[in-house]
Amino acid sequence: MTISEIFIRRPIATALLMAGTLVFGLASFALLPIAALPNVDFPTIVVTTNLPGASPETMASSVATPLEQQFAAIPALAQMSSTSGLGSTVITMQFNLNRNIDAAAQDVQAAINAASGLLPKNLPSPPKFRKTNPANRSILIYAVSSDAMPIQDTDQYAYNVLAESLSRIDGVSEVNIAGEQIPAIHVQVNPDALAARGISLEDVRTALLNATTDSPKGNLEGRQQQYTLATNDQLFTPDSFRHIIAAYRNGAPVQIKDIGETNPG
Repeated sequence: MTISEIFIRRPIATALLMAGTLVFGLASFALLPIAALPNVDFPTIVVTTNLPGASPETMASSVATPLEQQFAAIPALAQMSSTSGLGSTVITMQFNLNRNIDAAAQDVQAAINAASGLLPKNLPSPPKFRKTNPANRSILIYAVSSDAMPIQDTDQYAYNVLAESLSRIDGVSEVNIAGEQIPAIHVQVNPDALAARGISLEDVRTALLNATTDSPKGNLEGRQQQYTLATNDQLFTPDSFRHIIAAYRNGAPVQIKDIGETNPG
């Protein structure tokens, strides 16, 4: 007797067995732990660099290009893309699946250090990188706008109030802010006015840097009390920059307004 003979001699039992198998398969199909897009953690690192006031062309040529040249030499780099906008550059690097993400992060940090000598000297902070998973997508998007506040105040509200409040909610892993506009003051000097007074661009740069530095001022000490001097010397308006003294010539101060113009950017 063969196996098939048993099913041939008992057709009703065979039909019931097939029907039961079909019902069991349909019920189990929805419980299968298989996704159409499997959750694979791709080794991906995103590098972000900010230079307030710089145009997208400047960010691409002076920031993105030196970094990309160093990143291209990292082993097991599968794909690299960059996006340069107003005052910011974002470089995304995806490595092979067998690449250890921690070792790749060390290589990225070494590449950033190697490119630091080619980056603009006026970067407010070194390039930052973070590990990410491109399979993760935002599940909630807020649009923030205001008709009463300027764009920079709206950005500050999104950063300091909204983003911090959302990040403290249980289950929220990351909060990203996109589309912000970082304000900057543009100082445009007249080369003829500089040459007539014997002032160099480096003198102007140093004067601007020293005039808007937020640094400690010291203490006032008495016999019974001690006070810490706290004041902010940073300048935030174009008119404040116009009165900075760039140099002294013939015993008289030469202000920025005498050699150029200041504009919001």
